[in-house]
Amino acid sequence: MVILRGVYLLLLMVGRDLKIRIGSLGVVEFKRGYYVYVGSGQRYLEKRIQRHKKRIKKVKWHIDYLTTDRDVKVIEAAAYNLPKKYECILADMLRGMGFKSVKGFGSTDCGCISHLYQIDVGFDRIVDEVSDKVRVKPMRFDP
Repeated sequence: MVILRGVYLLLLMVGRDLKIRIGSLGVVEFKRGYYVYVGSGQRYLEKRIQRHKKRIKKVKWHIDYLTTDRDVKVIEAAAYNLPKKYECILADMLRGMGFKSVKGFGSTDCGCISHLYQIDVGFDRIVDEVSDKVRVKPMRFDP
């Protein structure tokens, strides 16, 4: 199964405490640990996910500032064949699960608090809970 468009959850590992300048957000602190980013790709979704793994790329989005850092690793992704509006719905689900948001990250073009959350439970558990709520089975990627 190939998903050409949809929304995704991207699991990241920050290897040490960092301070990174994130475009218009300014300098943002990231504590060592795991994070989930919610994104969308309405064309070539798989290529979008693969792009996140590349360290050398043109920095276009907030997530690029993070994924180009040598102490940040993209672990895996779960993609859903859902319309773009679900990007904000999934971000809101993560907020509702009680995870700590990185205020304003990835959400300058919508009303969400954030599209990046520091997590304290396993990624599989998050994917399972989101999948149950949206009633769609994700496609898993190891970028």
